Amino acid sequence: MNPMSWAKRGLPGILHHYTETLVTFEYTSQAASQPHSVLFVGGLSDGLATTSYTADIISALQPTAWSFFTLVLTSSYQGWGLSDLDRDTEEIAQCLRYIQNYKASRFGEGGKLVLMGHSTGSQCILHYLHRPNPHPGPLRGFDSGLCHENRCVLDGAIMQAPVSDREAIQSVLEDGLGDHTAGECREAYDTLVKLATEALASPGSETQFAVLPIALTSRLGLGNQTPVGARRFLSLASPNSPQQPGPDDLFSSDLSDEQLTATFGAVAGRGLLRYKLMVAPSGRDQSVPAWVDQERNLRRWRDALEHKGKYPIWDVEHSGVVPGASHALSDDDQEGPRQILARRILAYLRDVEKRRGL
Repeated sequence: MNPMSWAKRGLPGILHHYTETLVTFEYTSQAASQPHSVLFVGGLSDGLATTSYTADIISALQPTAWSFFTLVLTSSYQGWGLSDLDRDTEEIAQCLRYIQNYKASRFGEGGKLVLMGHSTGSQCILHYLHRPNPHPGPLRGFDSGLCHENRCVLDGAIMQAPVSDREAIQSVLEDGLGDHTAGECREAYDTLVKLATEALASPGSETQFAVLPIALTSRLGLGNQTPVGARRFLSLASPNSPQQPGPDDLFSSDLSDEQLTATFGAVAGRGLLRYKLMVAPSGRDQSVPAWVDQERNLRRWRDALEHKGKYPIWDVEHSGVVPGASHALSDDDQEGPRQILARRILAYLRDVEKRRGL
């Protein structure tokens, strides 16, 4: 049966509260014992089960020892504009800890745990793996409620469709968007950078939550119903890059080797990944400008991650551009790319399952 047809009929599973107000949904099969877990994190504006290609992965995992989780974060749906990667990472860590304890209570210790991210979910993966553990804390009161607890070690990690929001915005500035010309988009961008910079430079913690005009942020493709705060806008647009990249600017093609060493290159030393990192960009990604060479990006990311071969933690066998894949593999012609991605992920999980680490 086509997984998408199956998904439209409804997918069975269990809804869990991993905090008092946040939930994760587990797609699980009663026909198989599933002590191992994949937690999926979507991109900007995604929420519970909004990334359609996951139906193919869920279908492939039904007879295996792996169950598939998706979750709601504070940043889900239209919440991303007032959140950040630190909050995402903390909530992902809480969810992973919940899953770890839940599976241990059912199957005993030893269940494998893999974190998978799509689009901005890939930023969450890299943020989880390379930042200090625990994180030292917030700046100027933003996200002051975070505990910054210790993050658990992962058995594997997958980044799918990692893209640069900054380069996507730059493409809009060159080509325009919809009915708006490139000049109109550039004018909106310059105004937004000015407003956001002034807001963050102003005294008082309340300026950290300043919301920019939606009429302007929507002109750059940031959603016509999404409030975007000054802090998150500057993180995504990263106007001082590549010299001083914002927290979200992890995958831009013009970042220096030194900057990649500070992110990808910090993963091995952080010790939060037992096996290898799988990276699967979409070959026909609408969010990737034509000037970006994705194969070159992969080579540079791998060199930084592995310190040019010193730490073999890049999954060579299953990583690589997914040919013909659109950003979220949701177009009508995406059945083939979805099957390719699902097969790669299933093969990667088999390797995670049978290996104890490096």
